[in-house]
Amino acid sequence: MTASSVEQLRKDGNELFKCGDYEGALAAYTQALGLGATAEDQAILHRNLAACHLKREDYNKAEAEASKAIEKDGGDVKALYRRSQALEKLGRLDQAVLDLQRCVSLEPKNKVFQEALRSIGGQIQEKVRYMSSTDAKVEQMFQILLDPQEKGTEKKQKASQNLVVLAREEAGAEKIFRNNGVQLLQRLLDTGETDLMLAALRTLVGICSEHQSRTVAALSVLGTRRLVSVLGVENQAVSLAACHLLQVMFDALKEGVKKGFRGKEGALVVDPARELKVLISNLLELLTEVGVSGQGRDNALTLLIKVVPRKSLKDPNNSLTLWVIDQGLKKILEVGGSLQEPPGELTVTANSRMSASTLLSKLFDDLKCDAERENFHRLCENHIRSWFEGHGLTGKLRAIQTVSCLLQGPCDAGNRALELSGVMESVIALCASEREEEQLVAVEALIHAAGKAKRASFITANGVSLLKDLYKRSEKDSIRIRALVGLCKLGSAGGTDFSMKQFAEGSTLKLAKQCRKWLCNDQIDAGTRRWAVEGLAYLTFDADVKEEFVEDEAALKALFQLSQVSPRSEERSVLFAVASALVNCTNSYDYEEPDPKMVELAKYAKQHVPEQHPKDKPSFVRARVKKLLAAGVVSAMTCMVKTESPVLTSSCRELLSRVFLALVEEVEDRGTVVAQGGGKALLPLALEGTDVGQTKAAQALAKLTITSNPEMTFPGERIYEVVRPLVSLLHLNCSGLQNFEALMALTNLAGISERLRQKILKEKAVPMIEGYMFEDHEMIRRAATECMCNLAMSKEVQDLFEAEGNDRLKLLVLYSGEDDELLRRAAAGGLAMLTSMRPSLCHRLPHVTTHWLEILQALLLSPNQELQHRGTVVVLNMVEASRETASALMESEVLEILSVLAKGEEGPVRRAAAACLGKAVEYGLIKPNRDGE
Repeated sequence: MTASSVEQLRKDGNELFKCGDYEGALAAYTQALGLGATAEDQAILHRNLAACHLKREDYNKAEAEASKAIEKDGGDVKALYRRSQALEKLGRLDQAVLDLQRCVSLEPKNKVFQEALRSIGGQIQEKVRYMSSTDAKVEQMFQILLDPQEKGTEKKQKASQNLVVLAREEAGAEKIFRNNGVQLLQRLLDTGETDLMLAALRTLVGICSEHQSRTVAALSVLGTRRLVSVLGVENQAVSLAACHLLQVMFDALKEGVKKGFRGKEGALVVDPARELKVLISNLLELLTEVGVSGQGRDNALTLLIKVVPRKSLKDPNNSLTLWVIDQGLKKILEVGGSLQEPPGELTVTANSRMSASTLLSKLFDDLKCDAERENFHRLCENHIRSWFEGHGLTGKLRAIQTVSCLLQGPCDAGNRALELSGVMESVIALCASEREEEQLVAVEALIHAAGKAKRASFITANGVSLLKDLYKRSEKDSIRIRALVGLCKLGSAGGTDFSMKQFAEGSTLKLAKQCRKWLCNDQIDAGTRRWAVEGLAYLTFDADVKEEFVEDEAALKALFQLSQVSPRSEERSVLFAVASALVNCTNSYDYEEPDPKMVELAKYAKQHVPEQHPKDKPSFVRARVKKLLAAGVVSAMTCMVKTESPVLTSSCRELLSRVFLALVEEVEDRGTVVAQGGGKALLPLALEGTDVGQTKAAQALAKLTITSNPEMTFPGERIYEVVRPLVSLLHLNCSGLQNFEALMALTNLAGISERLRQKILKEKAVPMIEGYMFEDHEMIRRAATECMCNLAMSKEVQDLFEAEGNDRLKLLVLYSGEDDELLRRAAAGGLAMLTSMRPSLCHRLPHVTTHWLEILQALLLSPNQELQHRGTVVVLNMVEASRETASALMESEVLEILSVLAKGEEGPVRRAAAACLGKAVEYGLIKPNRDGE
């Protein structure tokens, strides 16, 4: 837009609105508001903005804009009508009817207003009837559900479904709550019937969701202890429903009320911290209760994992973690050290120990200082000693199992426990036991210990022959596979260092072949196959193993199938092993090429120098990535990200982020990744996990955003979620490549819509982008300038350029005269945009630098058509801004250049040049020649 008047901008906005371009109309009306419009014009513009927001279904903003119009002109019927439409959509019918009554009083004969008033009156009456009849419906539903004569009938099933549906609506949940609903739901829970218990628990979810006072009231009526005990029932569906309810209650206690409808909120004065501790204390008690189902114990651990540790390490308060360690660490260790075979006092599943390890790891990571960590170590060691000494063989097995649990979680605590007197010796001795259950405990402990570099050399010297003997001679597959994994770990102790092989040439290939054989055998149990994946996770450090593995389609298919198990499946802990194997196959771990001079120096000093395997060179890695993509790795990883399992830890997320980044490295592969759901999977990885993992995922998002259409890659609201991860890559701790790719991706997003530009501004990206405009690296400097050019379409950015006492405009002018053609194009585009939107900048431009005229002339004379066009638009904006500026231009060589351009080929350059000359004629600065030119 070159016209700067409010009237012209309003007309432009009206045309855009008629064409359905509501974003463009919004921008035009907003721009007009910033140009000092009269009160009458402001009222019109605000009501027009309200119309745009109504079309975009953003009813809150529509109401706000219409209210601003009414403030300017209380008799504006259009604004009143639009506000009534917004209020109706927001459900505030009582307010909407007042606006419509005002409209009818101002225009009594307007049939549209009359019809709208009748319609909304009918809605209000219907709502009153519904609310009055809901009480009766709730009472009737409970009567049916509690009637012993209706047992198992279709009527009873329908009543339970209706109750759950009603509770999902805020008004319905409040009605149930006020009609003695919690007490009646307690009676349903007391029946012990699965269907009724599920209906009660799901209805309670609706009542408690995001409502603190109702949650406290429900806990008071039901009893915290009794409600937590429902978690431990044998029925898996009921246990899961109770787990979901408790999670909702935790969220309500932590966050309070978010919804606008508050009902009884505030009627109860409570201390949420106290209620939280009561709930957590009961969960900790449940962990060691005899008679609790294994599934219930797992659900309790899952809740503790989600609720106890801090969400962000920036939060200084870790008091809840310290309280849980003091009150419940021993109970968690009891679960972690429990034995499945023979069954002990505590019933556990295959997941219980892994969940305990995850919880222990999160608690340990949440500690802030050495004193807190030392207390954790002391409690763990005391617990292990208490079992190891004085409880015979069973006690030793429990102690070793607890050490295994710690090695899988907070490994620092596990390593310290291994060093306790007699522990390691007992592990080695029990490996030779004739009883399978004793061998299993000892061999697993040996495997977990072998994964720690501190113990690997000791075990290599003392345990390899023992593991080989177990692998060759044991008749039990369960023992053989574990011994094999132990050998795999020891065989990969050198990592990717080709020169540090623990075993003879070809041994790792044989081990890998056996692992793949077990992995592909679906006749054996999933637990054994999981151990095979564990072995491959270590063996794939060897490039020869990687090459054979990606060629084995059956093994890849079996691996992906195992990774896509249900989050409640017994083998969910396979996720980390699968992710580790994929990281190794794609070489997506961090690797820096050593400095050749340092290598020579190390050789001279007879120091060890790591060597890269020939098959780990980039060409081999690219080929492996292609094979993994063809095998469907993206779909498998997308399913892994979707899982709600606590085993999808921050470390596991980081591994998946690394793999995704490797998969999108080549431009031609990015379409495949997007088509298989990779874009959707990357968003949660970029928003949660370790700092490294989030950065890797954000960089992968940037690569996808640069080379594909963001609106197709991230459809709907998802595109707005991409902004925050991209902005995080602008921080100084990120690499230059990450900065560059983030700027390129943000440039693409900023060119799509005003809403996206506002999201970028909200994330405080502008100061960082401005900083990169001064970067020494020409590509980063250029990308930042291009991004700023697109952001300049927003009013807030234009305000920054227009503000007094800054050199932003000067920088763009100077960049328009640089040698780098792409940088000149970006800067000139920004100048064209800004001078079009803000005429005041046209007056300032000649004063920012003495070289302004020669820079403009250079743009006009450029052989590049784009540069020439942008230069003529800048000159046209300056000429239209004022006669004084036009005079300065016409007195220079610019007049001659424009005269030549106006006679050139038909196109935007010629039209802009002719418009400049026409305006100069209008000012009387020049005269047309005899031909009228």
